[in-house]
Amino acid sequence: MNLLLLNGPNLNLLGQREPDIYGYETLADIEATTQAHAEARGAALTALQTNHEGEMIDRIHAARGTVDAIIINPAAWSHTSIALLDALNAFEGRVVEVHLSNIHRREAFRHHSYISARADAVLAGMGAYGYLAAVDWLMR
Repeated sequence: MNLLLLNGPNLNLLGQREPDIYGYETLADIEATTQAHAEARGAALTALQTNHEGEMIDRIHAARGTVDAIIINPAAWSHTSIALLDALNAFEGRVVEVHLSNIHRREAFRHHSYISARADAVLAGMGAYGYLAAVDWLMR
């Protein structure tokens, strides 16, 4: 199984930015742990973090026909990006949406995610473990 891990804006600052909300692990730590977890279960995982919405959309387009599933933490784009939703709607595989924090316990504007309308599963509030749970769910 080929998995694509996508992380959106500002997640490159994990471990430094609001660790009381997002935790102390860096994105590099999360990507390495998730990749090892996927490989131990027989899956290949490629990761991308970008602060540029168009780059993420291009990567989703490129995943069509070559990737079995996408694990995505769209970060702030969850609440704003219909374009990202449209790109995911054009992807044939499964999609798991991951949020480090529980977006439903935060500011009201974070309660709605456009991406959830496409996601086959949504994990929120599990911290970095949510990425591992996403892999496990996809591999079941």
